Amino acid sequence: MKLNNKLKRDKRFLGIHFDFHANSTCENIGGATTEQMIEDIITKVKPDYIQCDCKGHPGFSSYPTKVGNPAPHIAKDALSVWREVTARHNVGLYMHYSGVWDTEALRKNPEWARIDENGEQELNNTSVFGPYVDELLIPQIKELAGEYGVDGVWIDGDCWACGQDYSQYALKQFKIETAINTIPKNPDDPHFYEFSQFCREGFRKYLRHYVDEIHKDYPNFQVASNWAFSSFMPEPISADVDFISGDYPLLNSVNSARFEGRCLVNQAKSWDLMAWAFAGRFGEAGASTKTAVQIKQEAAVVLSLGGGFQAYFTQREDGSVRGWQMEVMGEVAKFCRERQNYCHEATPIPQIALLYSSYAYYKQNKRLFSTWQSDILDPMKGILNCLLDGQNCVEVVMEHHLFEGLQKYPMIIIPEWAYLEEKFKEKLLSYAENGGNLLLIGAQCAKIFESQLGVTFVGEIEKNIPKWLEHNNWLSGNVGDVQKVSLNEDAYEFGRLHSDNEEGENYITAASISKYGKGKIATMYFNMGCRYLNGATSGMRNYLSDLVRELNPEPLVEVKGSHFIDVTVNTIGDKIMVNLVNMSGHHSNDDVYIIDEIPCLGPLDIQIRLHKEPDKILLQPVGTPLDYKYSDRKVNIRLDKLEIHSVIVIE
Repeated sequence: MKLNNKLKRDKRFLGIHFDFHANSTCENIGGATTEQMIEDIITKVKPDYIQCDCKGHPGFSSYPTKVGNPAPHIAKDALSVWREVTARHNVGLYMHYSGVWDTEALRKNPEWARIDENGEQELNNTSVFGPYVDELLIPQIKELAGEYGVDGVWIDGDCWACGQDYSQYALKQFKIETAINTIPKNPDDPHFYEFSQFCREGFRKYLRHYVDEIHKDYPNFQVASNWAFSSFMPEPISADVDFISGDYPLLNSVNSARFEGRCLVNQAKSWDLMAWAFAGRFGEAGASTKTAVQIKQEAAVVLSLGGGFQAYFTQREDGSVRGWQMEVMGEVAKFCRERQNYCHEATPIPQIALLYSSYAYYKQNKRLFSTWQSDILDPMKGILNCLLDGQNCVEVVMEHHLFEGLQKYPMIIIPEWAYLEEKFKEKLLSYAENGGNLLLIGAQCAKIFESQLGVTFVGEIEKNIPKWLEHNNWLSGNVGDVQKVSLNEDAYEFGRLHSDNEEGENYITAASISKYGKGKIATMYFNMGCRYLNGATSGMRNYLSDLVRELNPEPLVEVKGSHFIDVTVNTIGDKIMVNLVNMSGHHSNDDVYIIDEIPCLGPLDIQIRLHKEPDKILLQPVGTPLDYKYSDRKVNIRLDKLEIHSVIVIE
């Protein structure tokens, strides 16, 4: 089927996702899928692409596949209808396809299963070392590309479904490659890290293999593996995927988007994030559809970071779509389209780099890639939230982003990582020596740099103890690990920690700042990320922001008037885009599912440092010229109100 002038996925901005994970009990599959149903979706939403179900985690295909495992009750080939209508409108069609997770394939072929540490066959997850990829996954995706002419696949249940693999395929190869014959089964066993790294590389090879094999026959077919090369898999892109993508959770979605988007933006690959358009605790019956206002706010976070956006609506068990929900998505789509020219594929202007250490993540992660049911990233997420709540412009960066680009950042923050590679540590010290500002957070992180801090460590780290942080005549409670130090003449104190909720003589140093070559190193000797994530305080927020300002007193943008604003600063061409996102709402309250009101914020005072006076400043997407004052290389703007998301465009 030949299509005209259709964008590839890496240029697509707005999408809508449907899936229903067909199983053996689904009846009348495809029977209610009509051309008019799909026409209505396209008319109301006007998406660049649609993703819909073809094979979910149960492993049953919702179309009459000749190479896979079709569901038993297919009434009509719905996929051909989806393709016919989307082709007519030049709308891309992508498939939701479950990869590693395929329950039906393992029921029929148990020898394809991953084997766990107890020697038990997985019931759901295939081995990436076994024949599944060649005997089912690749042939079926080629069927989708060749027989149906779909544009690509969004492969779900892939990296995050992997685990350490004790199958015959894996163990044989591990022994050959490493000469390690004693196989570790528990995280405390010798060589568990090495075995985990071997299994991770097994997934990378599996991913590269199926992407390359598909591209050989269908070079324009677009492939993504859900959550590959993201926060789940924080590393350089090593497979020829066409785009990267992920679906963040049902609840606390705004905070998830602000973190996950920052993990994708520097990966040098077109990216998008998917919002779940319904809310509830995962697995709980009776989920509710989110309001347009709620989804717009989630979209605004993604758009402000330069990403594409899609939203996920479930299909009925027969594969049809609930039409009333498309009214909601139509309103969201209009909001996104109004902002597309000021956001999509924007490039961040370097300000604060928050390190996501791939090395430390893999050293600490007992699983392979997934962070679900894990608190490894909680300290970093808490520190990110704290920085953003103080209106700081922050990028999440990994080691491979920084090896050649440290000096472009005025500040680099290391958020409570307990491990760093020695060569990367030397890079960071060289960065500070040449004029950079390095902020180390946490007792374990401080220990890594002990000899460079201008302090003497006293005793060992005290674990998980309560302390009260004194700053600006206010005390804030915290619980975390603490390292006591005494200051040498090369360092000065910033903040104090007390053993009770009052000032007194019995305190210890909260942080110190010392010169290091032409730059500075500041160190917080206590862990605060988890506490802020689960118990944020204004005192902690103000302390961290003031410490940041102590090191970097002239940030590119400063916003005053509300702490419920995320600030990002990007460029598109020669224009500067200052994004302001209203973060008001009960996002971190899991007992609040649906939000239908976001209070306006303002007035806001905004200061932007520019080397020359701009030609004009517009507030987008409304196109309103903004009054401003320019003096001393600073633009000062008063913004009366912020609804959900606005962009200050400087030309």
